[in-house]
Amino acid sequence: MSTILRTLRNLRRIGLKEYGHQMQYIGDTKAGTLIATDRYGNKYYENMEEELPLRTRWVDYKEKEYDPSQIEPGWHAWLSYMVDAPPTHDKILQTGLRAWELPEHRPNLTLSRGAYKTYSTLVSPFIGVSLLLGPELSAMRPSFMRNY
Repeated sequence: MSTILRTLRNLRRIGLKEYGHQMQYIGDTKAGTLIATDRYGNKYYENMEEELPLRTRWVDYKEKEYDPSQIEPGWHAWLSYMVDAPPTHDKILQTGLRAWELPEHRPNLTLSRGAYKTYSTLVSPFIGVSLLLGPELSAMRPSFMRNY
C-alpha cells in the first residue's frame, strides 16, 4: 500500500476516474508513462522515478474479467524484469507471429467447463457407452450395470 502523500499526488496526476479504476482493479494508485498497447488491447505502463523497486512496471487489462495468460510472452518477460527493453523496442521480439504461435489468444480454461479432462480408468467403459447410447438402448446393458 502506498502513503497518503503518494496517493494524493497520483490522484492529482491521473484524475478521479482513473483513480477509481486503479483502486478497483489494481488496489493501488500508479502514475506513469504509457509504453505501448498490445494486440489484445492491454496497456503497459512504466514509472522509474517514483515507484518502489520491482513495482515500476504494470499492465492495465482491457477486459474487467482478466486472465494473466492474456499477456504475450514478450510483455511477460518485460513485466518480470527479464529484459530491459519492451517488445516494441526489441528487434528479436518484433518478428511478429511465428509459425508455431496461435493467431488468437486461447485463455486458460482451468477450473471451467472447457478444461481438459483426462481419460479415467476408474469408470467402467460400460457406463460411458451407456450414457452415449441413450435411454432407448440402456436396456441392453448387463444386469450388474443397471444400477448405474
